[in-house]
Amino acid sequence: MSDNATSAHEAMTVQIGKEAAVGEWFEVTQDRVNDFADATLDHQFIHVDPERAAQTPFGGPIAHGFLTLSLLVHLQTTIPDDLPAFDGLLMGVNYGFNKVRFISPVPVGSRIRATAKTIEVTLKDNAVDQVRTMTIEIEGQDKPALVADWIARLVFA
Repeated sequence: MSDNATSAHEAMTVQIGKEAAVGEWFEVTQDRVNDFADATLDHQFIHVDPERAAQTPFGGPIAHGFLTLSLLVHLQTTIPDDLPAFDGLLMGVNYGFNKVRFISPVPVGSRIRATAKTIEVTLKDNAVDQVRTMTIEIEGQDKPALVADWIARLVFA
């Protein structure tokens, strides 16, 4: 077991249960939705055809659920973090999700932001797994777009 991993585990465990930290707003544009459709080959009209999408209960195009999920990578970088720099950190990797729920659609042109709340920290040999409940809020709406328990693994020397 790595001393660096043990120290990081101790520092991260203090974060469990603290109030969720809030990130910055980010606009979801039609261009971004179209680019995601091209990258994933998911060109369903509710995402890429504003005229047809306007005739649906959504009233216009919406972002792909998986685009919203993918934006967590960027959105989490805007969330303030009061953890110290960790000695011996080799890399951080996306380890997966325990749970993902798409609660509300994200209308194209709306702004979203993420909140993060640490719910679990586990020491595993030379690594630390941090599970955070990530919530993506839609500006001006009561219900979030997405709630996910995201696992990040930090690997130490």
